[in-house]
Formats: sequence, structure tokens, C-alpha cells
Amino acid sequence: MAGVGLAAVAAWVPCRRWGLAAVTFGFHHGLSTLLARKTERAPQWLRACRHKTSISFLSRPDLPNLAYKRLKGKSPGIIFIPGYISNMNGTKALAIEEFCKSLGHAYIRFDYSGVGNSDGNLEECTVGKWRKDVLSIIDDLAEGPQILVGSSLGGWLMFHAAIARPQKVVALVGVATAVDGLVTQFNQLPIETKKEIEMKGVWPMPSKYSEEGVYRIQYSVIKEAEHHCLLHSPIPVKCPIRLLHGMKDDIVPWHTSVQVADRVVSTDVDVILRKNSDHRMKEKADIQLLVYTIDDLIDKLSTIVH
Repeated sequence: MAGVGLAAVAAWVPCRRWGLAAVTFGFHHGLSTLLARKTERAPQWLRACRHKTSISFLSRPDLPNLAYKRLKGKSPGIIFIPGYISNMNGTKALAIEEFCKSLGHAYIRFDYSGVGNSDGNLEECTVGKWRKDVLSIIDDLAEGPQILVGSSLGGWLMFHAAIARPQKVVALVGVATAVDGLVTQFNQLPIETKKEIEMKGVWPMPSKYSEEGVYRIQYSVIKEAEHHCLLHSPIPVKCPIRLLHGMKDDIVPWHTSVQVADRVVSTDVDVILRKNSDHRMKEKADIQLLVYTIDDLIDKLSTIVH
């Protein structure tokens, strides 16, 4: 996998703009050098306050209105794309917002149609419809170049957005990236189980993140998702890509991120693995890694521009 860095980033010097000492490290030092910082040295946004941002709505003819929150600021802007049935008020979304406030960068977080404060019926939603949601946010709200940060399903959708809007999407950060995830999980089921789901029309997919213990996914949603799979051929995305994944992820195996890195056309790709992190990657060290990764990409892009 030419051009793919796995599990560490050599000579990475992030976070200097937060008043922290710069750190340079390589494979022999590992990520722990950076992430072992104690609370007293954490930047203010991490200890912080949750400043309230008012909810706005993006009106779309013939499509559900989308709830969103936006910070205006400098480029590149950041857009957070949440996971399956997750809303814009999760730990990662809020942490990135505080980070963007601290640097004065533009930021958008939003709810998919059928989720959170957005309009729409969840049972009628599909991967294709949520893809349109992401493109609506990019086309109608975002100004200038954007770094997309996608969590789980959002990681799948961010690749579709990068393919559809290559001039506007300048970098990608995936967290437990679930490219083709829904289809892959379904295809791994026993033949008898798949036939039963097809007959009943619903897949009660077990999940510890659901109050019921399962997500009830329409069979039609799975079949529609097959039209959006990407791993069967080279993924035509050329911008810088950073894929963060927990090795204890029992929902989307970390090997998926490695497979994505191998399939993508870009040569500027890093896969960074957290040995003790799970699918949600929302512990303090996970969040630090996420925002440091975004900051490093901002620096990289500003160097390219200038």
C-alpha cells in the first residue's frame, strides 16, 4: 500500500497554536508521546464549556428540512458527518466545535433527515438520501474549501461527498470509517438468516448502542445501500485522508480502514490505530487525537495554499 502510513505519523507537529509545546515523534515514540498529556496541559476547549449555538434549518424543495448549527470563520471549514442514527450533539461533534471556535475556523454540524431535529421519517431514509443530505450541506451552507470529518456511517458518506464535490472537499478524517459497512455486515449473515430477513422485510440488527438492543433496518434499505458500495473498485478520491480506528471496535473492524486506504487513489493516506479504543472513540485521548489530526491537516493545507 504505497503512500499509506499505518498506526503512527512521523514528524507530526500539531497543536502549537493552542499554547502547548510542539512535539515531534516517529514510529519509535508512538502516539502515546502526544496523547499522554495531563489535564493541566490540555487546551482550554477540551476542559471546556459548551457554548450554546442556536439551531437553524436548511429548507430544501421536495426534501426534508435539515437541522444544523454553524460557526462562521476562516477556511478551510470543517463539517462533521455523524454516524448511523446519531445526531449533531455527540461528544466528537461538540469537541470539534470548541476546537474550531478556539482557532476561528468555520464549522458545521447537522442532523440527517429523520434524525434529531431534522424533518423526515427515519423508516423512509436510505444511504442514498443521507448522501443527498451531506451534499446539501456542502452546496448550500459551506463556503470555500472543506475538511470533512465522518464518524462510522459518516465516514462512508464523506467519501461519496469527496467523489461528488472534489473541488470543495480538500481533506477527509474518518473515525471508525464504515465504508460499505451495512452491506458487509448483512452479507456476513448465514444464508438462512438473510432469507428470513428478505421474507419479513426487516433486519433486527443487534446493537449495544440501541435502547432496544437492536436497530430495525428495512430490507429495502440494505438493497438500496448496495448501490453505494465503494470497496469493489478503486475509490477516486485524491485529497489527503486520515483514518482513525479503535482496535477494540466490535462494530466495524479496524481492517476496514486499512482496506479503504488500499482502495483509495490518494497517496496521502494515514491509518492511525488506537489499541484500546472501541467503535465510538469518544474517550479523552481519542478526542485529542481527532482534533490534533484536524489541526495537522489545516496546517498542511495552509502550506499548500501559500
